[in-house]
Parts: sequence; C-alpha cells; structure tokens
Amino acid sequence: MWNKKDKYNFEDFKEIIKILRSPGGCPWDREQTHKTIRNEFIEETYEAVDAIDRDDATDLCEELGDVLLQIMLHSQIASEVDDFSIDDVIDGVAKKMVLRHPHVFGDVNVENTEQVLENWDRIKKNEKHQTSYTDTLKSVPMAYPALMRAQKIQKRAGKVGFDFPDISEPLRKLDEEKGEFLEAVASGNEEAVFEEFGDLLFTMVNISRFLKIDSEEALQKASDKFIKRFEAVENAVIKENKDMKEMSLSELDNIWDDIKK
Repeated sequence: MWNKKDKYNFEDFKEIIKILRSPGGCPWDREQTHKTIRNEFIEETYEAVDAIDRDDATDLCEELGDVLLQIMLHSQIASEVDDFSIDDVIDGVAKKMVLRHPHVFGDVNVENTEQVLENWDRIKKNEKHQTSYTDTLKSVPMAYPALMRAQKIQKRAGKVGFDFPDISEPLRKLDEEKGEFLEAVASGNEEAVFEEFGDLLFTMVNISRFLKIDSEEALQKASDKFIKRFEAVENAVIKENKDMKEMSLSELDNIWDDIKK
C-alpha cells in the first residue's frame, strides 16, 4: 500500500510513475507508448512557455511538473524494454553539459559569449557526427514549428557564409517571390501556388532574421492583435444590438478601420 507524504522527492516520483505503469496500476497509463503521448509532451511544453510569457511563477512551477511527468513517462516506458532509464537520461545530459562547457570544466579559455557558442556548435557537430554543413541543416528537427525551423536552417547556413550581405537582398527577393506567387495564383496551378507560398514565407523568415525578429513570436503577436481587434469589433456590433453574422463585410471592415486608428 502506498503511503501518502506531506512532501515528495524525486525518488518518490520515480516510484509513483513505476507503480502507475505496473500491472496493478492505472489502465490508462499502462496503455501509453512513446507515440500515444507525443502530442501531450508538446502541449505541456507550450503551456510551460505560456507561463513564462505571462511571468506567472506559480503556473510555471506546475507546468514544469507536467513536463517532468512526460519525461518520466517516456523514461519508464523505455526502461520496461531495456532501452534506457531516467538515470541514463540524467547521466547523458550531465555528461553533455560537462563536455560542451570546456571553459568551465576544462582548460579552454573564452573571452565572451560568442566564443562560448562557437565552441558549443563545434563540439555538438562532433558529437552528432555531422561531417558536412548540410548535415547541420538536416539535423534541425522536422517537429519544430515551421517558422522556427526555417529560421534555424537559415541561421546555420549563414554561419558558413551562405547568406546575403545585408537586408537589401532579402527585400529584393521578397518582391521576386511575391511576383512568382501571384503568377502561380493567376495560373490556377494548385501545386505551384503551394510551392510559391512556401517560398514567400521562407523569404519573410529570412527578412525577420536580418531584423533580429523572432518570426514565430512575431506571428504569435500578430494573432493576439487580431483577436484583440476582433473582440473590439464584436463589442462595437453588440452595442448596436446587432449580430456580426448579419452584417456585411464592408460594414465590419469600417468598424475594424475605426478601431485601428
């Protein structure tokens, strides 16, 4: 019988997860695999990030616990087939931190953060057995949000000199890609439209990089702004005792424009 405590530690947590996955534990937990809880891992991580963005320490503490739960579940699932355990996870990341910080745990001297990052990239490339520059681009995870992945790929390409000298070239490229996109739309070729739209987005990400803008964050802010203005439009419509669905787009646009002023 499990004894409840006023305060649990990490070893207690490990045991709780083990019990939940045991034959006498929870039916739902026993059924889970790496793939079935994949999306939950992503969702919990985003919820932790949201708590950071809101400067909510209480929520962050809770959400980090939920992220840790996902880590523990994956580790327990792996340990049951002798792939790895949570102790292997901790050992691996500890060794990585020691190896990638030779200026702290070794005899390497650095003068600034830039040199730290250069060493980090070099050591990481050796760790991952990346023998070409292309390997470093391919190693950017497909599971990343598309804007974030594009920005990281461009940044890594830029580190080896495959980059425009200044923002004027990306801006010129934007006009070029926009023209190709409009041509594709006019042609009615759905495959071409799809491809050119992707190129247009990729170019916009490149521009954001030159301006030191996080494209993922910028789009999130734009979405938030849209919701805020949409709410203002809806409230204005409600004050007139009307329903948005019963109004014309022109009427709604006029209210939208007034709110933007």
